[in-house]
Amino acid sequence: MQRIAQHIAVIGGGLMGRGIALTFAAAQCNVAIQEPDDKARDALLANIETETKRLGKDPELLARISVHAELDATVENADFVTEAAPERLEVKRNIFRQLTRCASRRAILASNTSVIPISRIAEGLETADRIVGTHWWNPAPLIPLVEVVQAEHTSAQTIETTMRLLTAIGKQPAHIRKDLPGFVANRLQHALWREAIAMVAEGICDARTLDACVKNSFGLRLAVLGPLENADMVGLDLTLDIHETIIPELDRHDRPHALLKTMVAERRLGFKSGSGFRTWTEKEIEQLRYDLNQHLLQQNTKGSLR
Repeated sequence: MQRIAQHIAVIGGGLMGRGIALTFAAAQCNVAIQEPDDKARDALLANIETETKRLGKDPELLARISVHAELDATVENADFVTEAAPERLEVKRNIFRQLTRCASRRAILASNTSVIPISRIAEGLETADRIVGTHWWNPAPLIPLVEVVQAEHTSAQTIETTMRLLTAIGKQPAHIRKDLPGFVANRLQHALWREAIAMVAEGICDARTLDACVKNSFGLRLAVLGPLENADMVGLDLTLDIHETIIPELDRHDRPHALLKTMVAERRLGFKSGSGFRTWTEKEIEQLRYDLNQHLLQQNTKGSLR
């Protein structure tokens, strides 16, 4: 691996933080993780070890990971810092206020936010030129994409160094040149979810049928045929003809659907409550997680995720 950054700091030891740390450690980087919660911190290395075994990674990579309670000790030697804290703006802004003071000026400061514009996180902070978005996808060790989001004041050098680092550890970084909520992939994903929820709400089909329609049709080809490649393949004249009919019929909600709000109010939260769009047993939950993990492992082995 080309040595762009040898010392990585990860702020937050949750699901995404652990996955990001494991990915960097597997690429021969030294990784320090900060987790303020005592219970979560005590379980961190054991959780990473479990994930390491599940992915078939070398268990010796754990020797490259250290766990800390304090931010200062975590970032003191870091060349690259990734924040993976809860998805709340003020939480992230508070972390970055501290990072601009205690991290080395040479360190790049990245946020793993899924949807919050990086410019909102960096607003008013010193050295905003080194603050960048790096949106990883779950599970972090298996999904190639990392969206590299250029905020209003992010320097070209920060973007270039971040892109090179992520490429060096085996990721497929995508430079997102305009900093807007949801970036690229999440905007596309949630546009699909919006239409899916609306169709279920209107009684067009149930949730199981809708998911089957996706998984057994265009979902099969998305790994090798993106939406605009598909449009070019079928012809833009045909695409225009189709859009003339279908675009006016698509869901127009500019707020979360009432069905989704009702389900959350009723604590029908999906896997975490056992009931969402479908009812889930523990066995079904574990089976779906297993199937997803095996599918992604197979795709990585084949080299077809790109």
